[in-house]
Amino acid sequence: MFDKTSLLKGTIIFILAVFITAGVTFFSLGLLERSTPTSRSGQELVTKKAPLFTGVDLYGNEVSLKDYTENNLVILNFWASWCPPCREETPGMERIWKKYKNSDVVLIGVNVQDSLEDTESYVDEFKITFPIVMDMDGSTSIDYGVTGLPVTFLLNSEGRIVDRWVGAISERRLESWILNR
Repeated sequence: MFDKTSLLKGTIIFILAVFITAGVTFFSLGLLERSTPTSRSGQELVTKKAPLFTGVDLYGNEVSLKDYTENNLVILNFWASWCPPCREETPGMERIWKKYKNSDVVLIGVNVQDSLEDTESYVDEFKITFPIVMDMDGSTSIDYGVTGLPVTFLLNSEGRIVDRWVGAISERRLESWILNR
């Protein structure tokens, strides 16, 4: 029926198939566990003091993060007008802002390298009333380790970053951040 050579070949092929399958499986799992640079945006800052910045709003007024951090919960959202997930999250952000703006919650949008015209159009389209700071040169984004948009940071009343979200953040998560501080 089967000679020793055929049996040996079959065994070798089976063992090779097992090793190849195991190798592919472990390799795939390793790739799945790795995060992309975008998913790591600002990750190293969680638990640390938020980098302070000063920027200009849409009306040319100077805005400093330092003016907002003391005794306030600050939601800092990095976005751009051309970013589809940013467009998805903006209406919820505006609703959260309207609901909590008269409390100790501050929401600041940091526009990343858009033109003033594009930013104003976006603000008009979504009827944004929360403060917007222009990051024209990208320096604030660099300080926060932002590698993709949108990214949202939660700062506690001492100005420490306590959480961050990469991608479009839901209104429910924003509210959870506020209620569970």
